[in-house]
Amino acid sequence: MKKQRVVLSFCVFVVSWVLTVGYSIAAGAPAKPLKPTDACAALSGKRIPASEIGLPTGGAVVQSAVLLPAALPGNVNGEFCRVRGVIRPVDPKAPNIKFQVNLPTAWNKKSVQMGGGGTNGVLVTGEEPLKAQPPGTNPLKLGYVTLGSDGGHDSQVPFDTTFALNEESFINFGYQQIKKTNDVAMLIVKSRYGMLPLRKYFAGGSQGGHEALDAAVRYPEDYDGVVVGYPAYNVTMMHLGSNHFARALYANAGKGWISPNKMKKIFETILADCDELDGAPDRIVSNPGDPACTAKTSHYLKKDDSNPLRCPGGTDQGDACLSDAQIDTVNTLNSRFNLGFTIAGGLSGYAKWPILDGTAFVAENLGAKPTYSNPPAGPDAFQYKPSHGTIRAIITKNLFIDSISDDPVKGFVLKDWANRIIEVSNIMDGSSVDMDSFRDKGGKVLMFHGTNDSSITPYNTYDLFDRMVARYTRERLDTFLRFYKIPGFGHGRGDFNAQTDWLGALDAWVDKGVAPGELTAIDGNTTPATAATNGRTRPVCVYPMWPKYTGPTTKTQAEINDAKNYICTK
Repeated sequence: MKKQRVVLSFCVFVVSWVLTVGYSIAAGAPAKPLKPTDACAALSGKRIPASEIGLPTGGAVVQSAVLLPAALPGNVNGEFCRVRGVIRPVDPKAPNIKFQVNLPTAWNKKSVQMGGGGTNGVLVTGEEPLKAQPPGTNPLKLGYVTLGSDGGHDSQVPFDTTFALNEESFINFGYQQIKKTNDVAMLIVKSRYGMLPLRKYFAGGSQGGHEALDAAVRYPEDYDGVVVGYPAYNVTMMHLGSNHFARALYANAGKGWISPNKMKKIFETILADCDELDGAPDRIVSNPGDPACTAKTSHYLKKDDSNPLRCPGGTDQGDACLSDAQIDTVNTLNSRFNLGFTIAGGLSGYAKWPILDGTAFVAENLGAKPTYSNPPAGPDAFQYKPSHGTIRAIITKNLFIDSISDDPVKGFVLKDWANRIIEVSNIMDGSSVDMDSFRDKGGKVLMFHGTNDSSITPYNTYDLFDRMVARYTRERLDTFLRFYKIPGFGHGRGDFNAQTDWLGALDAWVDKGVAPGELTAIDGNTTPATAATNGRTRPVCVYPMWPKYTGPTTKTQAEINDAKNYICTK
């Protein structure tokens, strides 16, 4: 019997082994992890059906997947797989959404989707630094999966909006390309690593800041945190405000136009009045709202002898002074634009411009001549260009319109387009302050804007923040959103080219629960003209605070350039 039991046990073992091996062969034995080169190459040609994407598309396809070695000349991001492809439209006449996903070999299990700029049209590769980040903090280099798109159309001309003549293309630009790109990217990430990111972020400035807000408000389930830089959140209102700006400049056959030399005179005069009120002679007006500053700058709005900038008699007498017509322009830019009706987000106006705040209006200039071209050309005022594009191809769909003229036939009469403007704003704007879903899932927001932004007035973002406070109260808002204003910083550049580790601060808040307070910025200006201030540091203060110099009275350049000699104050 004992011998029979041994034989029976042996037979059971053999049968069990055979069944196990047979099952393994049938199911496929666990494969060894692919080498990075092979894992990357395996993604090439991958097709993603429309059913796997959360919004209507014609599906997606990976067109190329190439591993870039860390030692490759010009590659500062370490070894990664560069994946490029397209998301097909539903309407065959609409353009594809081009996308890029970068998969680092040394992945930190997190991702960053990066926003565009202007009216998009250029592929955001995700290989570049984030807006206003310090050197060496490229997300890809730090191990993040990065991704971006072209916004759903291809255009090498800034503010070319002809893509919007196609409705699907317009809606993609408005908000849908954000989610379509994310959904496709996440399927690619899972194919490569076998898992989704543990943390997912969105970051961008200008239009990218708008997209970051859209990511949090429209697609809260897809993101854990967003970085919102100088956001173009209310594009429709912003461009109508810019149209109002341009009309003021070119009114009365250009009599109100302010030349570059006259703008420089305004800028230098305000610096002389207000620069040192923050304690530091650094060509930065840290607190434009200081009563001692506004008591002086308010005179520049008057057409009488109390205005030291006014030309004698109010007639134009050269670059050293302003005519009455030019003072009218300053008044217009220093005042709120009222639309006359309400659009998405409950908005009915656009905030004033920082023309009396110590802002130079250099990059986003007032043009080189007192008359405008139709369509806009290089010498025209910056604000005319985006506003013309929106009025031409998005609001009126009339490619021959004169957006500056009130002519009822050839021009743009605002009140005649109220219904269309409302419709457009619901597609193109991200003006909602309802972040309940994002907040409830633990999402976090870091938002910032420079006081010297002449492309998108910082007062526009102050308005947004005030509406957020009205919805949540400041105490509740502080639990998931922090807003910073940065003196001297413009539209991604400026007299103080502030570079701050926004992504690091956001990740610490989301991942470790460390809420950010005062941060630090380093000046990234590198031109010969800014050599003296390159590398200087300043505290980045939570709004509405600003940095005040409290250092040694000697005020050497080194002392003025050191953040430790400042405190954030109201």
